[in-house]
Amino acid sequence: MEWLIKPLLDSNGGQLTPREIVAELDKYIVGQEEAKRSVAVALRNRWRRQQIPEELRDEIAPKNIIMIGPTGVGKTEIARRLAKLAQSPFLKIEATKFTEVGYVGRDVESMVRDLMELAVTMVKAEEREKVKAKAQEMVEERLLDLLLPGSTSEPAGRVMGEESLLEMLEDRTSETEKLSDTAKRDATREKLRKMLRAGKMEDRFVDLEVTQRNTPVVEIFSSAGLEELDFNFKEMMSNLLPSRTKQRRVKVGEAREIIYQEESQRLIDMDRVLEEARRKVEQNGIIFLDEIDKIAGRDHSRGPDVSREGVQRDLLPIVEGTTVTTKYGMVRTDHILFIASGAFHMSKPSDLIPEMQGRFPIRVELNSLGPKEFERILTEPENALIKQYRALMATEGINLHFTEDAVKEIAALATRVNERMENIGARRLHTIMEKLLEEISFTAPELKEREITINSGYVRERLANLIEDEDLSRYIL
Repeated sequence: MEWLIKPLLDSNGGQLTPREIVAELDKYIVGQEEAKRSVAVALRNRWRRQQIPEELRDEIAPKNIIMIGPTGVGKTEIARRLAKLAQSPFLKIEATKFTEVGYVGRDVESMVRDLMELAVTMVKAEEREKVKAKAQEMVEERLLDLLLPGSTSEPAGRVMGEESLLEMLEDRTSETEKLSDTAKRDATREKLRKMLRAGKMEDRFVDLEVTQRNTPVVEIFSSAGLEELDFNFKEMMSNLLPSRTKQRRVKVGEAREIIYQEESQRLIDMDRVLEEARRKVEQNGIIFLDEIDKIAGRDHSRGPDVSREGVQRDLLPIVEGTTVTTKYGMVRTDHILFIASGAFHMSKPSDLIPEMQGRFPIRVELNSLGPKEFERILTEPENALIKQYRALMATEGINLHFTEDAVKEIAALATRVNERMENIGARRLHTIMEKLLEEISFTAPELKEREITINSGYVRERLANLIEDEDLSRYIL
C-alpha cells in the first residue's frame, strides 16, 4: 500500500490515525495491544502538535513512554516499526553504555549526535533520489567523454581496450564520411550513446581520475564527552591537506557508479540537507533507551552510583529538553520522543530518581508470551519465522511445508524451555527452529527430495530428547 512508505504527515496533509498505526504494527508484532495503542497515540500527538498555533506548539512536550516487560516480547520491535512507519530518525541504544560525566565511558549527549548523524544520512539519501535523473544524465555524458577522447587525431577506441572503437562503428555511411570532423564526431558520439544504453560497453575499460582525501593517521585518547574530538580533528586535518587525484583503470560499469556518487554529491545542497536533518531530529526524532532498569538505583545506603544514578542525572536534561552541540550545529532535544524499556526483574520504575519518573509519564506493561502467541508469531506476521525458512529453502529448490500440529508442537516446546530456564520470549523460537532444521539446511544442496513436510513427529524426533535432557538443553537451546 502506497501510504506505508509515506511519512506520518505528508505534503498533502494526509496522516495515519491511531487505529491505522496499530493495524500496521499488527502485521509484525503479535499481541501487546496496550503498548501499540500508547505508541500510536504518541505518534499521532506529534501531528496534532504541528496543527495548533505556533505560540502554543513549543509548549507541548512529548509524552515519553516506559515499556515494562521481559525480553523477547516485542518492546524493541514496536519502537523500530513505529519509527519506520513515520520515517523518523530512530536510534536504539542501551542505557548501560553510558557513565556519569568525568568517568571513562560514553557521554549521554553522544546519542543525540548519533541521531543527528543518522538524520543527515537519511536526508542525503532522499535528496540523492531527487537528483537521480539529472545525475544519471551527467554520468552518461562523462562516460562518453572518457570513451571518446577530445582530440580527433587520437584513435577513438584506445582507452577502451584492444578492440578499436572505430572498428565497432565501421557501419558509417559514405554520406557521414563527407561530413565535417565535428559532425562526424557528433554522429559517432550518438552511436556510442546507443551502445552504452544497450549495455554493450559495460566490460570496456576507461581511465578515470579519482580524488583521494589525505587523512592523517592520528589517534586521540579522550575522556567522556570528547569522543567526537578524534573524528573532528582528523576531518579538520584532511581539509587542510591538499587532495590528490589518482588515475584508475576501471570497467565502464564500475566507473558509472563512481561518477554517479561524485555527480549526485555535487548536485545536493548540503546546507539544505543539514537544515532538514536538524528539523527531523528536533521535531520527529525517536530515541529508544533499552535496559533502563539497569540504571535504576537499588541500594541508596552507599551513596550515588556513577553507573546508575549518575547516568540518570546526566540523562535528565536531555529528556527534559536541552541544546546539544554536534558537528552539524546545535540540536534541541525538547521534542524528541524517548521510549524506554526494561524487564525490571531486580528493580521497579519507582527506583528511578523522581525527576526521571516524571519525564516518563506513560507506563505500559507488556505481557509474557505463551504457546498461543508463539503459534501466531510462527505463522501470522509479514516476517514470520516459518515464512523466512521457507524462503531460505526455496533458494535450494526445496518446498518446505509445516503442518498445523508441527507449529503447535514447536510453540509448546519453546514455552516449556522458557519455563524451565530463562524466559527469553519469542527469541527462543529462533534457537528452536535453527536446531529443528539444522540437518535439512546442511544437506539441502544434495537432497533429491524437493518436497519436505515437517510434522509433529519430526519435531519430537529432532527436539524431544534434547529438551528432556535439562543439562544439554541449557547449552544448546
